[in-house]
Amino acid sequence: MEEKIVSGPYGRFNLEISTGKLAKQANGSVVVKLNENILLVTSVASKMKKEGQDFFPLTVDYREKYFATGKIPGGFFKREGKPRDREILASRLIDRPIRPLFPDDFINETQIIATLFSADGKMDTDVLGVIGASASLMISDIPFKGPVGACRVALVDGQLIDSPTFEELGDADLELVLAGTETTVTTIEASANEVSEEDMLKAIEFGHKIIRQSIELQKKLISQFEIKKMEYEPFVIPQELKDKIKELTTERLKVLNNIFEKQKRNQEFDKLVKEVVDKLKDEYEDCVGLIPSLIEDNRKEMIRERIIKEGIRLDGRKVNEIRKITCEVGIMPRTHGSALFTRGETQSLACLTLGTASDEQVIEDLEGESKKSFMLHYNFPPFSVGEVSPLRGPGRREIGHGFLAEKSLQAVIPSEEIFPYTIRIVSEILESNGSSSMASVCSGSLSLMDAGVPIKCHVAGIAMGLIVEKENEPVILSDIMGEEDHYGDMDFKVAGTREGITGLQLDTKIEGISIDILRKGFYQAKEGREFILNIMEKTISKPREQLSQYAPRLIQFTIDKDKIGLVIGPGGKMIRSIIEKTGVKVEIDDTGKVTIASTDLASGDEAKRMIESLVKDIEMGEIYEGKVTKITNFGAFIELLPGKEALMHISQFSHERVNDLNEHLKVGDKVSVKVINVDDNGKVNVSRKVLIQNDNPNQNEVQPRHHYRKFGRKDYKKDGS
Repeated sequence: MEEKIVSGPYGRFNLEISTGKLAKQANGSVVVKLNENILLVTSVASKMKKEGQDFFPLTVDYREKYFATGKIPGGFFKREGKPRDREILASRLIDRPIRPLFPDDFINETQIIATLFSADGKMDTDVLGVIGASASLMISDIPFKGPVGACRVALVDGQLIDSPTFEELGDADLELVLAGTETTVTTIEASANEVSEEDMLKAIEFGHKIIRQSIELQKKLISQFEIKKMEYEPFVIPQELKDKIKELTTERLKVLNNIFEKQKRNQEFDKLVKEVVDKLKDEYEDCVGLIPSLIEDNRKEMIRERIIKEGIRLDGRKVNEIRKITCEVGIMPRTHGSALFTRGETQSLACLTLGTASDEQVIEDLEGESKKSFMLHYNFPPFSVGEVSPLRGPGRREIGHGFLAEKSLQAVIPSEEIFPYTIRIVSEILESNGSSSMASVCSGSLSLMDAGVPIKCHVAGIAMGLIVEKENEPVILSDIMGEEDHYGDMDFKVAGTREGITGLQLDTKIEGISIDILRKGFYQAKEGREFILNIMEKTISKPREQLSQYAPRLIQFTIDKDKIGLVIGPGGKMIRSIIEKTGVKVEIDDTGKVTIASTDLASGDEAKRMIESLVKDIEMGEIYEGKVTKITNFGAFIELLPGKEALMHISQFSHERVNDLNEHLKVGDKVSVKVINVDDNGKVNVSRKVLIQNDNPNQNEVQPRHHYRKFGRKDYKKDGS
């Protein structure tokens, strides 16, 4: 196959798509190039569907190779391991806009793999994966109703820019990732610093122009091929069986759909499914496995029809009505902050922990190592939906939901200068019936205030749905339940404050939605968000003035970076001693910034005193209460500060003649002394006698002699001058 290359404008850059050179045994294979970023995207579909399969098994994997930026992976094995969070999020981003564009009757196993082979380390490459996935499917024989394009947009200093660099994103008030067809939007992800609905819509319209450029480029590539799509066995259900199921279930479903409680409704549905299967299993032996999904289809049709015609939802609500909400804070006494947010049959328990800089998450990416001081982790145990399944690590869904909730709260998290703590929120979903990620935003915001984190205001989140039927006006639903998400055409999650949007995610199950529908959805979501904020503010309206008694108190100060070694000590001996004596946690960075963490302020103050005494310079004329560490025939060594000793000559002990200091002092004794000399080498001499009254002023005193030569006093004279 001859290599084909097309290139053209993609916003402020030039985009190149090529095929025919790499991975030619895949159904479809393209290389997407933007500057020095090169991504190979392949599409492969099995020739036949699996026996008894009734769903579409699509897998999307995005992988970044360390060699792409000239790096060798860390760890013992020195090779890429399981996907990192960033790769999982990119995989989800590629999956969501292309999934709705496969034919409904195509259920052959399909896999998309996007591999980053070269990266300039200046910008994200996930959107190139969306473009590459679409292009590889379009030139392949896999049935696909594309093309689809994607882009990233940022709002920097009031200006919209496309394909922003990491540096530009650092100054951005909005980061928006957008995917769609020529006329519609299929996927949106955004994080923002309280951006208005109108500014968000302007960014979406701006990004859609860039999307059309990427689609034009794909069309240019496709035009060079005569593409014949594969013949596949369509997933067909006998019409006779469909009619039979409607006849047997419609009346029962009308009753069932008026049961407002999810668990009871599900129990009745399971009972109905069992009865219908038992009745039809002999007559339709080959299609028994399809009966539950056919009953689901009938139920879906009835629920959607009722919403469109009557404006009544499954639990009896109106289209813009929000479920009952309750909020509680401080319910877990030993956590640093906690909150329980319940909306209908969805419940999130947020528990917050405060830590120090050493608790920051270290992230190793292709661009290098970075640290994150705010984290939100989302857990979805099986009991939250009344199911049994093994407990494993977080899956793609949990990582994605946690990331959405985290970036929605990020806008109100105070800077390190204002609040120098590492913050971790864990959202435990205890019940779920839709919108659990947005419940996590609400519970997380409440827990921040309960913990005393100085956030300026609450953040609330709401999930919106959509029902679209060709002959009827689209209906937007506020605060969707699980079944409305499952049976609807859109899952549109919006989080924000009263001032604007902080987080956003849109997924569609149809071939995209228009800007006009989006606009209506934004403003209906704003009404719902403000309603939720009112309830949250009644529970707790501002951060607590005091941190939890169990949270660490931080004491921060700076020392001379040249003296860090004095505090650390040989092999860490000195800092370990401070930690053991005071029970605090001590951290020192390369600039000399010291952070002491302790739940006991007295212990923290003591640790600070010990560190300051270590780095403090001994000054001439200062008086210290020192400890005797050694006694010789010519004097005693006194520890003035930790690790800093001075010599008290025997003649400086008293105005009276002393022949043996052992008769007056012993090791460990405390003695007050005054610094009488600090030489150029830092050697210190002290005196006790200058601090005490001389009762015999005419008595001759013995003056020090030869030992000063040992300590560098070569200019010493017999008269003591």
